[in-house]
Amino acid sequence: MKTQLFNVAPAVPAELRFLETLAYNMWWCWHLEAIELFRRINPQLWRETGHNPLEFLSAVPQKRLEALLDDDGFMRHLQQVREHFENSVEKFKTTAGTQTVIAYFSLEYGIHESLRLYSGGLGGLAGDHLKASSDLGIPMVAMGLLYRQGYFQQFLNSDGWQQERYPENEIHHMPLTRACDPNGRQVQVTVDLPEGQLKANVWRLDMGRVPLFLLDANIPDNPPDFRQITAQLYGGDRRTRLRQELLLGIGGFRTLVALGYEPGVCHINEGHAAFLTLGRLEHLMTARHLDLDTALEVIQRTDVFTTHTPVPAGNETFAVDLVRPHLQVALKHLGIPPEKIIGWAQPPQDGPVHEVCMTILGLRMAHYANGVSQLHGRVARRMWAHLWPGRPEDEIPIRHVTNGIHVSSWLSPDNSILYDRYLGPQWREHPSDPRVLQQVLQIPDDELWRAHELGRSRLVRIARERVEQQLRARNAPRSEIEQAKSVLDHDALTIGFARRFVTYKRATLILRDPQRLEALLTNEACPVQIIFAGKAHPADDLGKDLIRQIIHFARRPSVRRRVVFLENYDIAIARAMVQGVDVWLNTPMRPHEASGTSGMKAAVNGVLHASILDGWWCEGYSRECGWAIGHGEEYDDPEYQNNVESQALYNILENEIIPTFYNRPTGDLPVPWIKMMKASIRMALGYFTSHRMVAEYKSLFYDPAMKTYVDLLADGARQARALVTQRERLRALWGSVRVQMPTTDREISVLHVGDTFTVTTRVFLGQLSPNEVDVEVYYGPVDSQNRITESHVEKMSIVEDNGGGNYVYRREITCPSTGRFGFTTRAVPRGNEWKAVMPGFIAWAE
Repeated sequence: MKTQLFNVAPAVPAELRFLETLAYNMWWCWHLEAIELFRRINPQLWRETGHNPLEFLSAVPQKRLEALLDDDGFMRHLQQVREHFENSVEKFKTTAGTQTVIAYFSLEYGIHESLRLYSGGLGGLAGDHLKASSDLGIPMVAMGLLYRQGYFQQFLNSDGWQQERYPENEIHHMPLTRACDPNGRQVQVTVDLPEGQLKANVWRLDMGRVPLFLLDANIPDNPPDFRQITAQLYGGDRRTRLRQELLLGIGGFRTLVALGYEPGVCHINEGHAAFLTLGRLEHLMTARHLDLDTALEVIQRTDVFTTHTPVPAGNETFAVDLVRPHLQVALKHLGIPPEKIIGWAQPPQDGPVHEVCMTILGLRMAHYANGVSQLHGRVARRMWAHLWPGRPEDEIPIRHVTNGIHVSSWLSPDNSILYDRYLGPQWREHPSDPRVLQQVLQIPDDELWRAHELGRSRLVRIARERVEQQLRARNAPRSEIEQAKSVLDHDALTIGFARRFVTYKRATLILRDPQRLEALLTNEACPVQIIFAGKAHPADDLGKDLIRQIIHFARRPSVRRRVVFLENYDIAIARAMVQGVDVWLNTPMRPHEASGTSGMKAAVNGVLHASILDGWWCEGYSRECGWAIGHGEEYDDPEYQNNVESQALYNILENEIIPTFYNRPTGDLPVPWIKMMKASIRMALGYFTSHRMVAEYKSLFYDPAMKTYVDLLADGARQARALVTQRERLRALWGSVRVQMPTTDREISVLHVGDTFTVTTRVFLGQLSPNEVDVEVYYGPVDSQNRITESHVEKMSIVEDNGGGNYVYRREITCPSTGRFGFTTRAVPRGNEWKAVMPGFIAWAE
């Protein structure tokens, strides 16, 4: 028997209908007054429904909704939220029609715990990026996949070994609407696969002013194996993952075009989304009628690519034999040989390569590429230098934009009220304003400390509830369940460690000397407690064993009230932890941490950071706002590194962190600690916010790329076609360019600061004209092996034209400072258009 389903919800009175409007825009989840509007209706039910407005409203009793009409305080609150929402979102709605936008593509989005579309930091960063873009009015649309099961739910067995389950998302409890084209027709997108046509429905999820579109393959039109493509995030085999990424990239771009958007700039968030360049290529060739080479010139100069991991295993690859048949059918109508596309995702070398690297595809197709911290930018340049042979490492075209966090999404309610009171309303829009940062110092010590104690007490309550639930799920003895009600101390120094459990993050570094750690935890005068949380990838047994080790340590009778592991780490747990712990612990193996935004979320709440100098902490650290474990060393022997850095961690805890926390010179206030809290808040607000991050993307990448897009396509794509011609000319003629070793006009073995000397070099350009080539002096300080470590470039001028393509160039150089320097000369194509081209054109002095 086939049945049709329908839902029955309470009849929301007309005066309260705005609650439904609000529930369908995730704007509510980063505005405290909107969250409080839902919560005050029924606080207990709000918690029980996981802070999900749609599920919550469907469960509110009809009588309660009707009673709200007579609650003047609630109705005033509702009106205030409505006015804020209308001024922030509604009045910026655009009419249907073609809109030139920035298109942001990501495989995961961490927005709120009620939307299981994320696994960890990458998704959290993407969610914060969209929130900040909405706040700043960036003309952005986003594309992702709608996972019917999402990332796995974690639970531990009796031995502490991670188990996974994949419950279905309740789609009718998600704030989704069917996406429609400018004519009001619902959009469905298709992608050809070797076994047939994959179809996907398109859902719209509003993020303030930014629409996020999600593709859903779990529809009756698809065969069962196709329906599984969007079942799980990072689940399934390699074939499923490849098809997810093809659907996201090619299907996602087709979706945006069908919806009436013209993506002028495309932001590829990690290599998972790199296939969007193929969807973009198809659009430019079919709708804009550009040939392949001209379309590539447009794409490569208007794509932005962000890489998030320096770990080789984190840069996704697929076997060529798996990719080839998919490319043969996906874009067969364009007539592009699959081998050509495969070559775009491989390094520039002669030998056979059997893998397609999505990071290389993203880097090749993006004029604008970046890592996510200053250190990660350097690591990424070193890691991918082989893609630009002959280019000095510091000139590899990968910059950095340090990550930031969306403050309003992670700030505790108590701190939010405190900041409004003492920093003024401008802190939300302009957190780095020097006047705002100065006002942090004016927050009374006792009020800041009380707000933090409320956060810690809330965390302890949540931890006790979670531990009790975990034990009940495992059918633990009643005595253990009763003990769970008293784990942790509301007043003890609380350390938090929460992140993905993978070996390089070293969750168990603090366990290397169990006796020493046990002594710290059981000190009655200065007690310490640790809260752990995090998931290991289902296939990562080493990561799972780290969790097991922590569980076994936590079961020691002497520390069972001092160490807890919270299962099923999600945004709700993360928010409670960054708002409630005193110290945020981070122990990655440098330089494997690209950024590490969890520490920023803690810092903005006044939590002090204790970390290896890796990722963002290299930029955020100062003695005033936290602690550095080690001095930024990098080791060849991991075991030796673990021993040295674990001892450094224990020393910091014993000699600095614990004494500072329990130093109460004026009674119950730890005045030195509170001073560091204020420094931590100022540091985080001053630089590590998503508003600053998105503003940097806008000024460094989005704005120039959008201008380039308009210029390249103007007048029948005249500029783009000119670039094709120039590239072909450079490709054909560059091999003939020769640069002779430079000479100087004086002896340079010993020079003094301020001295000058003239460099001369002879250059053969062949059929290229001097207007097409820059000849440069390349110089800088050198290391012990005479390698230039910090490059400086000065453009040389022609002083002789000897005919036949032979020229003499000259440049005067001034000695800038003391030290040992080296120099040479080189030729490169003129202009910025060719600096990011892979593998590029460069000729060094021979």
